Amino acid sequence: MDKKRQQKIYELLKRSLKLAQSGEELPAEWARELFPPERREYELVYNGKETEEQILADTMAVPFQEISTFGTNGVDWHNKLIFGDNLQAMKTLLQMKEDGKLVNPDGTHGVKLVYIDPPFSTKRDFRGSQDQKAYQDKIAGAEFLEFLRERLIILKQLLAEGGSMYVHLDWKKTHYVKVLLDEIFGENNFLNNIVWCYKTRTFSKKYWNRKHDDILVYKKGSALHTFNWKVKGVLENYAEATIEKYKLKDENGYYRLCGRGIAGSPIKSAKDVDPKWEKTHPEWVVRNYLGKGFAPHDYWNIEIVNQSAIERIDYPTQKPEALLGKIIKASSNKGDIVLDAFAGSGTAPAVAEKLNRRWISMDIGKLAIYTTQKRMLTLRENIGNTGNKLKAKPFTLYNAGLYDFENLRNLPWEDWRFFALQLFECKDEPHKIHGFQMDGKRQGSSVHVFNHFKEGHISSQTIADLHASIGKAVGDRCFIIAPRGAFLFQEDYLEMDGVRYYALRIPYSFINELHQREFSALVQPNDEMAINETVEAVGFDFIQPPQVELQLMAPKKSTIPIKIKKFESRARLKGKEKISKHDALSMVMVDYDYNGKVFDLDKAFYANAIKDNKWKIELSTKEIKGDVMLVFLDIYGNEARMVIEQNKLTPKARCAKAKK
Repeated sequence: MDKKRQQKIYELLKRSLKLAQSGEELPAEWARELFPPERREYELVYNGKETEEQILADTMAVPFQEISTFGTNGVDWHNKLIFGDNLQAMKTLLQMKEDGKLVNPDGTHGVKLVYIDPPFSTKRDFRGSQDQKAYQDKIAGAEFLEFLRERLIILKQLLAEGGSMYVHLDWKKTHYVKVLLDEIFGENNFLNNIVWCYKTRTFSKKYWNRKHDDILVYKKGSALHTFNWKVKGVLENYAEATIEKYKLKDENGYYRLCGRGIAGSPIKSAKDVDPKWEKTHPEWVVRNYLGKGFAPHDYWNIEIVNQSAIERIDYPTQKPEALLGKIIKASSNKGDIVLDAFAGSGTAPAVAEKLNRRWISMDIGKLAIYTTQKRMLTLRENIGNTGNKLKAKPFTLYNAGLYDFENLRNLPWEDWRFFALQLFECKDEPHKIHGFQMDGKRQGSSVHVFNHFKEGHISSQTIADLHASIGKAVGDRCFIIAPRGAFLFQEDYLEMDGVRYYALRIPYSFINELHQREFSALVQPNDEMAINETVEAVGFDFIQPPQVELQLMAPKKSTIPIKIKKFESRARLKGKEKISKHDALSMVMVDYDYNGKVFDLDKAFYANAIKDNKWKIELSTKEIKGDVMLVFLDIYGNEARMVIEQNKLTPKARCAKAKK
């Protein structure tokens, strides 16, 4: 609830109390304000719950910066792997939908199928009494619900009419999220609570062993939703005992003979059928063919990805391809757009690719992004990742919220102008004020993207000359976007005759005064357990590669130890440089056979484990097949990369320094 409405309700409550004390009735218009008719239905209430309108209005859209493309892009579409906060990235995708850039083969705009497997954890490091811990758990629960609800609201907007939403949860939060989904989609659009049953070796003597997850399924709107229940892989398989009864075969498949039970027939049951009668008395028998399966139900017995599974890639929370195969086959058609907002190990895009769907996948974790990237480049054609190699269709890796300024600075002017407008959520609306060219609007105010390619620098005199030209016709404020180095003054804005000229500097972050929420950085995990924590970022920042110095130590029997002598993160947060030491390390990722072009993730060492090993990582000598690339990731998502040549991984090698 925004502050204006909070104040209004506060005033109404004070006045209502006075009326109640004097015995007077509450005016009808006050009752409507305090108890809106549209809120007469039940809903889940918790602290921090905002209105849908606020969430849609306040969520910042961040532009996509292309990092690398795999394969040759098509003219109309290429698949998208996005690193960044999914809420902000989805707001950008929503703009793409409105611009007609997300269109399915049937002509519907938006995403046809959404599958999300959000983090279930609400873990907090809190010590206190049992009551205090219970209270803290409730706060964590409320924060998780609003974290998820914000994303569900945007996802609903992203869905095409008749699109399907699958939300994968465990026993802790399913019941709460069901109520939220009823509020967002409408209870009449609830389709199923799918129970995914699996086997694990956990054993409890205190409660029934938990051997299932829940997947809540909704559709958007009144349009007919896709449900391909007759497709192989969606239909349920027959039991072996049933299949054994169908031993005969013709061009139409396997069948059994059944009696018609007509007058004069000696047949009393299917067991009494003599195959000879099909020729002598065809009117007595009929061929009963074995179908592809029977109608699917809402509980699925699908094995988890265990230690010996072919598709296993050692990523926490990895889901089996068979599970996603069933969902994608049933609720989408070839060419439809499938979206996964929590990429994790990349199961959803991998299966979408195998089933000829287009896909968009995103994650706030670099480990998830590199895991998914590798998976898409090493696909096998069958579900379960068996069979022949499958070359993925073109896809592009994007940054959304953390940008490489050097690449931005090298953009042609028109591309720079467009990105600058997107970065600060400005509408691309060129217009003139007293003959002076403006590029767009932000919250109703004019925006000028300064052409630093031609005009050099912006001084206070530049602003004074601009004001002399346009005066108060520009309104009470005007925004000037330019590279940080183009501004010759340090103030956030210069004021002239009541008009504020704001300096929006790139690569500095946004001026907090102009945004309703403070910026927060992308945060990367430093141990395996932290991967399933809820993380979000607000706003945007720019890449500052950490500085790293290493020492190659004497080889052991099966490993080559490498000591991280120096790690210095220089993240730029809210426009200010923050220098941190080893405590800012998130993880070290390794490619044991770097091909000189694409980082191919083989191993990840988490910072907590590295710290316990006295800031050493140990490379497996068996795994080293060529030059080794090391990616040092800080907790804000910045990377430093180093390539160590294979012939230098010897006792004579002493040290190496990180390269950007």
